[in-house]
Amino acid sequence: MTADTPFPTPPSAPASSPAGFRVDVFPEVRRPDAGAVLIGERDTGGPERQRAVMDGVARLWAEAPLPDGLLSRVLFAGTDGRSVLNYGQWTSHAARREFLRTGAAGLTDRLAALLDGVGGVGTGGPGTFRLYASLPPGGEPPAPGCVVRTAFRTAGEDTARRLVDGLLERADGRRAGDGAIASYFHLSEDGTRVVDYSEWADPQSHQRVVDTRLRDGGPVMRFLGGLDGVEPLGLRRFTAPRGLVRALPA
Repeated sequence: MTADTPFPTPPSAPASSPAGFRVDVFPEVRRPDAGAVLIGERDTGGPERQRAVMDGVARLWAEAPLPDGLLSRVLFAGTDGRSVLNYGQWTSHAARREFLRTGAAGLTDRLAALLDGVGGVGTGGPGTFRLYASLPPGGEPPAPGCVVRTAFRTAGEDTARRLVDGLLERADGRRAGDGAIASYFHLSEDGTRVVDYSEWADPQSHQRVVDTRLRDGGPVMRFLGGLDGVEPLGLRRFTAPRGLVRALPA
């Protein structure tokens, strides 16, 4: 597994926070009110366009009327200087569909105009996922400074579950430290994708693990190589969250 190492252009100053939301923070992945997850990725082509997309999308969402079912909408800047990860949480898929049906037209049009104006941005909306399993942190974890997205294509939901269950078994139930904070395994609604959204102290901590525990011939890579119906789709590292996270109920 490899990942690009250039770091992104630093984002602009944080936007103002709408009532009830925190701004430019990491989402609470295990929040109990989240019934639906959206995960997507865009290739902006370079640092300037990466920054323009992140700043513009964050501004448009902050200015829009926010539906009750929206729990988070956060973008992350890829350390490759060009990719943008989109992570969103809703109370349910029905709540998101209702928003798309009744209140999203203006926002959707403005987002499309923004991307057209930036130019050179890869197309494709986010996929629908659900959180399947987690590797929680051990002890008192540091604040996350990096997200690593690792993805797999799978032959179906049974294969996806075997993949995640096997990885959990090899991790012995929790993250091993050394900068690793937590892993959150998401399954796509059709069962053909697995996305591990993992939190790390910083990108360098993750690279050290790649260079040691994830080497070819190690137990994790042997497990992946022997599992039928699984195609690794690589990984990317992301930092600098931009967006909105609804405060958890008291």
